[in-house]
Amino acid sequence: MHLVLLTAWAVLWFVVVEPHGGFSWHYLRAGGELIYAGASGDGTGGLNLYAHHPELQMGPLSFLTAGLFNPFPEATGQFLAAALMSLLGLVIVVLAGRSAAHHFLGTGTNHQRLRQRVLIAGLAFIPMWTEVAVRFGHLDDVLALFFTALAVRAVTRGDAALTGAFLALAMDSKPTALAFLPLLLALPREKWLRAGLWCAGLVALAWLPFFVGDSQSFAAAKFAIPNHPASALRWLGVGDPETPGWDRPAQAALGLTLGAVAVLRGRWAAVVLLGANARIVLDPSVYTYYTASVLLGTLLWDVIGQRRLVPWWSWLALITLYGSVFLVSDDAARGLIRLAFVALSTAYVLLWPVRERGRRGGRGRRRPPARGGEGPAADTGATPWAEPPAAR
Repeated sequence: MHLVLLTAWAVLWFVVVEPHGGFSWHYLRAGGELIYAGASGDGTGGLNLYAHHPELQMGPLSFLTAGLFNPFPEATGQFLAAALMSLLGLVIVVLAGRSAAHHFLGTGTNHQRLRQRVLIAGLAFIPMWTEVAVRFGHLDDVLALFFTALAVRAVTRGDAALTGAFLALAMDSKPTALAFLPLLLALPREKWLRAGLWCAGLVALAWLPFFVGDSQSFAAAKFAIPNHPASALRWLGVGDPETPGWDRPAQAALGLTLGAVAVLRGRWAAVVLLGANARIVLDPSVYTYYTASVLLGTLLWDVIGQRRLVPWWSWLALITLYGSVFLVSDDAARGLIRLAFVALSTAYVLLWPVRERGRRGGRGRRRPPARGGEGPAADTGATPWAEPPAAR
């Protein structure tokens, strides 16, 4: 029933937003045409794409996917793409629930309560997903977040190859997904090398041809956008009119560092939230679709990282980051709100005590897995997190 309700909620948002959506779809459509053009046309497509069009900041996988809709009339292709992207949002919610079920396997978790957490967090996630998928039509963000959700699912199953592959596909869709790379560290230590090799190999396969084919492709990394008065960056004292040269590397470094600290502290479910926080706190722009990555982070944290019935971080993120756009008119105030959310949520997930699942009766004994329909029917022992909790 929770999936039926979420589906109805997603359809409602799609119907309301789609007639006025596709704000940025033309970038994807143009990139899809250029990447398939190869050496034909004016020579600015194919492997020369990023050298001649640095404003196209999406990954090659996003353009390859967007090009699949180009044979259709423009309006039809945009509608089909929006419908597919909207559907992927529901799939992400299901993946989050399945990941949580597998993560808590063998702990006696009440799966009815888990479904309720997924439902309540999903109700907050869907509006922001519609913003990025339908209103803006940012296929790159959609694919990056979708593959990240698949990577989280692979982490909970202890699958090194799939974790590395899905994280690579996320970065091949949008470079900012680099901040989610610490998810690799959530795997058992002996699987790090295998996961890292899969990730590095698929990233190189997608990106190297462009940089080898045209050395001017590096120009895309220097593309600058205006520093908006409502950005958190302004509150940090950065008054540059455009993106400072150090900003993008700092975003990546901050996201990777926070994610690594989260894993070391046993809070790996916070990696996506922290990576998204690093982006919005240091990004010079304030597009509302940025918040979709934060809502994926809060969704994962609310259903995997803690056991509260009410996933209040998802709703807090929706109200403060999205609601403030409509309720607060002052640019400086909105920037302060963004900065405050990042500071508060980062401190909470890294420092606030959470109830850990301990061991009972020694390492070899395990509680039988819950059979609530959310997770696998049997405990295979494949994951390192399936040990029984401490007595409550």
